[in-house]
Amino acid sequence: MTVDLAAPGICLALPTNRACAPTIADVGAEAAWAAREFGVRVHLLILDSADAATRAEHEKAVADLPAAPGVLVHHLDEEQQRAFLRSVIDRARTATPAPAAMAGADRLLDLMLPDTVSYGACTNRAFLFAAALGCSSLHRRDSDSTYQELDGEPVFPIHHELRSIGRRAADAVPGVTHHTLDPAHAGKPVALVGSSFIGELSVDLGEVRALDPEVYEEVVGLWAATGSTVEERRKLVADSFTGNGTDPFTRDRAVLDLPDIWRIDMCNIALDRELYERVPLPPATDTIGSDYFLHHLVLNAGLPGVTHNRNIVNHYTSERRTDAGFLAYQLRFTKFLLSMLYLHPVYDALEAAGGALLDEDHHVRPGAVAGFARRAAGEDRAENHRRLAVLDRAYRRLGGRYADFADHLLPRRERLLDEAQADIEAFALLVDAWGPLVAAARAVPPTPSDTGLPAPATVPTSVPAPTGTSGRPGRPTTGRSAAHA
Repeated sequence: MTVDLAAPGICLALPTNRACAPTIADVGAEAAWAAREFGVRVHLLILDSADAATRAEHEKAVADLPAAPGVLVHHLDEEQQRAFLRSVIDRARTATPAPAAMAGADRLLDLMLPDTVSYGACTNRAFLFAAALGCSSLHRRDSDSTYQELDGEPVFPIHHELRSIGRRAADAVPGVTHHTLDPAHAGKPVALVGSSFIGELSVDLGEVRALDPEVYEEVVGLWAATGSTVEERRKLVADSFTGNGTDPFTRDRAVLDLPDIWRIDMCNIALDRELYERVPLPPATDTIGSDYFLHHLVLNAGLPGVTHNRNIVNHYTSERRTDAGFLAYQLRFTKFLLSMLYLHPVYDALEAAGGALLDEDHHVRPGAVAGFARRAAGEDRAENHRRLAVLDRAYRRLGGRYADFADHLLPRRERLLDEAQADIEAFALLVDAWGPLVAAARAVPPTPSDTGLPAPATVPTSVPAPTGTSGRPGRPTTGRSAAHA
């Protein structure tokens, strides 16, 4: 199919901080397939926070991607991302609401590009790049996953994503296998399309489950809302972190309804620009699960979604199995548990608000979200003190490196409690600032080659695959700022 260069493109985003050359090749193949099968321009966006040696491996992986008409590759390191963000923040400052303006440009930059891991922040950066590129949707993949195969061919999730994302729900019906959506929602846009994964647990707790199932149940149950019953906690544990099990893909199933958010993971998701250009993800640092907020917003606002079964294969990368990787991941899991003190009240508020979260054009109301987050910041910390005490007891029962982690955590408790509260406050601040940031990103002028990326020398740029004498597009190039050319 011929690529329509006049239509808005899509952004296929791969944020990474680890070696993932094989994943780049896989996602590059998905981008080429999407451009060929759907006639859509695909911006393959690789936001690379890895070290210099690993980035060099990634540059080679990008250079080795086969030529693909309609695919533009933007491989950006953190310095290039920072330059772009500074440009966007500077443009937005005059329009930013008072709370965010008071925080200043450096504070906003820290929320967008912190000096530590943030699953929400890396995706928020992808959202702004997608806005700058003029994309109509963002499709996220992760660096620790790959695709299933059927009859020797990869099973790409983008097949279902592009059939439905952003369409009026009534118009998306022909592209799914089942539709159970209440007709009251038929005029709303499909805001989210996604599936899950098969393979290893999405959190590094498989060893805990193997060592002591009772401890596993107690620890995972800590992310339940305050006041949950024993049965509610058990159900939560059973549904948590397991994806869609281990059964391989055999045939398509795609259901149009309110999304089944328990079966949709951030490694396998597409989001409509009308959603992510209005509300960002929480920029919490060193906290797993901080990038799942929009799942809850879509569901509770009554926006349609498509839940399909093209599950991605999840695997653990080597660094997550090291002692340092174990320590870092357990800390992120701990902060995830602490974040629930503040996120559950926000989720409850979203559920109570329901359809009032949308305006007359079916767009989410950012002010409501910011208000809920700001109010939740005042929650009593007693429940988080209890979570830390239970985690300490449980890990000491396991012994070995889990007991060592409990020792590591003990002197850091108060700091972690403070950070969890600061994270929800930061989210409210970023929601206030988000509209002006997105508008500023859209206003960044395109390059002369019309790739849609910003043109100023302080902003990263990318160029389309060059055309050789045969007329066949050459290999895609890596995005460079002037400082890195």
